[in-house]
Amino acid sequence: MRITVLGGCGAWPAAGEACSGYLLEHAGFRLLLDPGYATLPRLLEQVGAEQVDAVLISHGHPDHCADLNPLLRARALGEDPPPALPVHTLPGALDAVLALDRPGMLKDAYRLHDFTAGTGFGIGPFRVDTWALPHFVPNAGLRLTAGGRSLAYTGDTGPTPDLVDLARDTDLFLAEATYPEHVPAEDSRYLSSALQAGEYAARAGTGHLLLTHLWPGTDPATVLDAARRNHRGRIDVARAGEVIDLDRGAPA
Repeated sequence: MRITVLGGCGAWPAAGEACSGYLLEHAGFRLLLDPGYATLPRLLEQVGAEQVDAVLISHGHPDHCADLNPLLRARALGEDPPPALPVHTLPGALDAVLALDRPGMLKDAYRLHDFTAGTGFGIGPFRVDTWALPHFVPNAGLRLTAGGRSLAYTGDTGPTPDLVDLARDTDLFLAEATYPEHVPAEDSRYLSSALQAGEYAARAGTGHLLLTHLWPGTDPATVLDAARRNHRGRIDVARAGEVIDLDRGAPA
């Protein structure tokens, strides 16, 4: 399994950066995970829009799904439109994004596949298991397995013991860390810190903790320092363009 980071900004894309977005590849299959704001230009540096085989979205906030619209436009309005793109998400999560264009304009560009958090299913060579995690809107934690390797992804989440089960013994734990250490009271049930992510990674025994969804302008060093208080394993901050090949266990 090969993961390319397209962006790791939370809330909105900072100058020169993109929000949450990740390209997963295995056995020639390309799965786009959470196409947030400004991820499409990063994606197109890697592959053509028509080369994406499926999309998987954790929840409906635009910093995780807004660039589905330009991706579908790029596929639908090209000279040789590819087959409809399978899009997997929670029920109703994409209603606003899919309503951005005139009715019917993109209807042949995608096929929507709703899933319920807590269920499992397949996308190409990937096995996907899901958890309902606390956020301002319904959010699914995602565990993807392929070729004997595993990735856990939180989407956005508040603190919950389910994160330990989600990330248990995974090769890579891609964890929301909006704040380095202290989560404001109004967000404390629905967002996480790097300090908390480090704790969950340690309890889960994950091999590699990759911190993402940093608030724009956050110094990555402060996020790493906070996570290292609780986790002694490998920790990095998601950076656009970074490639992680889980078969090699290191950035490519």
